[in-house]
Amino acid sequence: MNIIKKWLRRIIIILLTVILSAGCYLAVIYNILPEITFKASCFDIGTVHSTVDFNNNGVDDYTDIMLGARKDAENHPKYDSSYWAEGYPPDNIGVCTDVVWRAFKNAGYNLREMVDYDIRLRPQAYPNIIKRDDNIDFRRVVNLRVFFEEYGQKLTLDTTDISQWQPGDIVIFGNDKHIGIVSDKRNIKGQTYIIHNGGQPNREENYFKRGEVTGHYRFDASLVEEYILIEWK
Repeated sequence: MNIIKKWLRRIIIILLTVILSAGCYLAVIYNILPEITFKASCFDIGTVHSTVDFNNNGVDDYTDIMLGARKDAENHPKYDSSYWAEGYPPDNIGVCTDVVWRAFKNAGYNLREMVDYDIRLRPQAYPNIIKRDDNIDFRRVVNLRVFFEEYGQKLTLDTTDISQWQPGDIVIFGNDKHIGIVSDKRNIKGQTYIIHNGGQPNREENYFKRGEVTGHYRFDASLVEEYILIEWK
């Protein structure tokens, strides 16, 4: 009996060790544990500011886009991919693409109308769209990739090239699976946090360790034809 008890104790200890180790690993991967964040200046990196202030609020576009994404993160909308007949979901509901148009709204841009206009202008560039629907087309990552490939600056996919990642940049993950906005917060390695909505507890987080970057863009309105730039009204 003593031998059996000893083996049971060993098995229990091993199981508890495995469970605790797995729990710690998941806590780190999914950013459940709080982390110390850093600013670009901690790594001798200058912050890039846009030369454009589209909504004339005294804040440059890149900063406005980042702050708009942060507002959505702080609002913490419930992750819900339902179709909305009026196009825009309520403020307390959203998906990853809703972070992006809300971020652009904060800078004065109507991304929905801009994407819809481009779809009508260049339908051949959007082969995945069989029938246009401006209530949902702007809320699909695949369509946003096409838009930013044309009108955004295409930047590095190397997340270790830390100086090339700047607040307000747009980043796409995987096979058009996810999208977010680059934060002004950085991890201990200098890599930027990502502001996004995947239903996770922390909407502004150290995300590069979980997602493969397949698109990185910066929207410089000074390089875009004026007819593409549609004001939010």
